[in-house]
Amino acid sequence: MAAAALLGITQFQNSPLLSNAVPCALAALSIQAAVGVPSTYLVNPPTEKYYDLTGALTNVAVAVLSLYLPRWRQAAAGFSISPLHWRQLALSGAVALWATRLGTYLFRRIMRDGSDSRFEPMRSAPSKLLFAWFAQALWITLCQSPVTAVNAVRTLPNRVLWTDILGFGLFFTGLAIESVADYQKSSWVQAKHAKQHDELFMTRGLFSRCRYPSYFGETMLWTGLAVVGAGVLTRGSVRTALGGISIATGLAVAAVSPAFTSFILLKLSGVPMSEPKYDKRYGDRADYQAWKRNTPLFFPKLF
Repeated sequence: MAAAALLGITQFQNSPLLSNAVPCALAALSIQAAVGVPSTYLVNPPTEKYYDLTGALTNVAVAVLSLYLPRWRQAAAGFSISPLHWRQLALSGAVALWATRLGTYLFRRIMRDGSDSRFEPMRSAPSKLLFAWFAQALWITLCQSPVTAVNAVRTLPNRVLWTDILGFGLFFTGLAIESVADYQKSSWVQAKHAKQHDELFMTRGLFSRCRYPSYFGETMLWTGLAVVGAGVLTRGSVRTALGGISIATGLAVAAVSPAFTSFILLKLSGVPMSEPKYDKRYGDRADYQAWKRNTPLFFPKLF
């Protein structure tokens, strides 16, 4: 009964897109609140240990929900259930693959280090820490916007489009860059703890190509999923199935994912939190200044 009532409340008769997006947003918010509120107010001191792990689990949950929710609605209304489309499975699987990889890496890192320096200013201000949990729900919702929209469509083009090839190519390239960067950084830290080198900051591997390769890879992979989404969300039959949305709306639904990701990483919680910290620690060193001067911030140099 509760599930049926929830399906009814979040059913927008003229917008399959909203009928899928709103419950997914509510699910993301609920999961973040379920872990974020106790982590902020029921432990002393407040902890961020489960922040990234919860984010990863929420990403997987939202991807699965957006995939199956339209079919639950079909079953509840007595309609035949449409089969899962290969593109929907591929997009949802890509999100799950990325979230599992990154979530596992970040959870192991924080369990090893004991804390995350990004949250230091927030631990003495619980309201700010709680805001970070809710902001993660917004980030998950917006990043998965193209996936949620494609999963809301009952019938999609079966043939492989050039946007599929380009988009998934960008996704796997970005995933590889992010994974290699994280592995190189983790190996460097472990070697430093084992006193195998005395370097103060990381300049090896991909970090010799750009200062934040994992951020570049993250933005690239979400751009890839957005390209796949845009390839079908701008087609007439798909736009009609989503309630008659315009081409501009279809492009916006896809583009919000990499746009918000790059904004978060470059303007809010990524570079703006890391760069001042490194400048304060190493800003008086000539080798650090040389690395900053010769190494691009975001887009890797090829030669």
